[in-house]
Amino acid sequence: MNVLIKSATIVDSKSDFHNETCDILIEKGIITQIQKDIQAPSKFKEITLDNLHVSQGWFDSSVSFGEPGYEERETIANGLKTAALSGFTDVAMNSNSNPAIDCNADISFVKGKAQGNAVNLFPVGALTKNSEGEDLAELYDMKNAGAIAFYDYQKPVRNPNLMKLALQYASNFDGLVYSFPQESKISGLGVMNENVMSTSLGLKGNPTLAEELQIVRDLFLLEYTGGKLHIPTISTAKSVELIRNAKAKKLDVSCSVAIHNLILTDEELKTFNTRFKVLPPLRTQSDCDALIEGLKDGTIDMVTSDHNPIDIEHKKVEFDYAKYGTVGLESAFGALNTVFTLKKTIDLLTKGKERYGINSNSISVGEKAKLTLFNPTENYTFTKKILHSTSKNTIFEDFKLKGKVYGIYSNNQLVLN
Repeated sequence: MNVLIKSATIVDSKSDFHNETCDILIEKGIITQIQKDIQAPSKFKEITLDNLHVSQGWFDSSVSFGEPGYEERETIANGLKTAALSGFTDVAMNSNSNPAIDCNADISFVKGKAQGNAVNLFPVGALTKNSEGEDLAELYDMKNAGAIAFYDYQKPVRNPNLMKLALQYASNFDGLVYSFPQESKISGLGVMNENVMSTSLGLKGNPTLAEELQIVRDLFLLEYTGGKLHIPTISTAKSVELIRNAKAKKLDVSCSVAIHNLILTDEELKTFNTRFKVLPPLRTQSDCDALIEGLKDGTIDMVTSDHNPIDIEHKKVEFDYAKYGTVGLESAFGALNTVFTLKKTIDLLTKGKERYGINSNSISVGEKAKLTLFNPTENYTFTKKILHSTSKNTIFEDFKLKGKVYGIYSNNQLVLN
């Protein structure tokens, strides 16, 4: 699709036009001109939007769509549409499905479902067969089919020997192994952060120790195996410190943090509203502060929306029985932009691709156009009416956010709200 983007402020530190307001001409998916004023050629679609800013396409390392098996939560088609309208050109999709995505054919199935879409879908295969934590899945075959990593979504690997074998085996083909940071015997039946708040609410607590103990175990295993480890969605101050020390020892470890764990605390659970029931649980303000500092100093490699649609039948129940999860793609930019500067927000939303071998495209003449279009200054109240997701379990409902997304240009396609 041929388009002319008019008067766009370019936010891309790798571009010669960083912080400049220019017109961008795109022909057949390639940026052919960037100038102060370009006249639209015949039959080019002209895009003129209020306070338009453009950056490299955003990446989310942890999204769940449900399909196959949980289509009532979200189909791949609607999930990718939601991602596009939320500013994401690339997403890594978890094996949070029924059955789990644990073989070559499953990876081919989800890639086929995403073929021809504006958003690039990168499957994360299950680490163990059917994500049951007993035997390793077909890691090498899935890697050859297009899996970028291996993860039993939000299920800790209880057997340390199995994790050791996974790291050793995957290192033969540069495979990235995830380990969800939770020691199940310590977390027990906890449904929120173990703290004064859990005691006052009479809810079972999930202590920070459960997360930190698992991370310590996995870092020891990583040091032994010399593998390649990713720790998704950390949530505690001690976790940041542990990973910072591991990186100082040159271990090949990366980690992410869910955006809601940066901003919200366990104080939100006073109303027993299940939209605040997430895993890892919301922690304390001191944990939020440490996580933000970890992003600033590079200890934490990337942020994620940890988009996890849950149907109303599994959310509108008593707190103990509600499923964990929140949709997060639509609120990701507006929430992050309330905490960080615009430059840092965009930096965080475009980071992480290199860990998975995904190409980044700078906003430069001759480059493939993979762009996110947005207005960074608009303040608004986030409501369910904004959601494109099939499920409506948003943790940021009725919160004041800053910055709205117009859409994306990617894979020679334009998708706008």
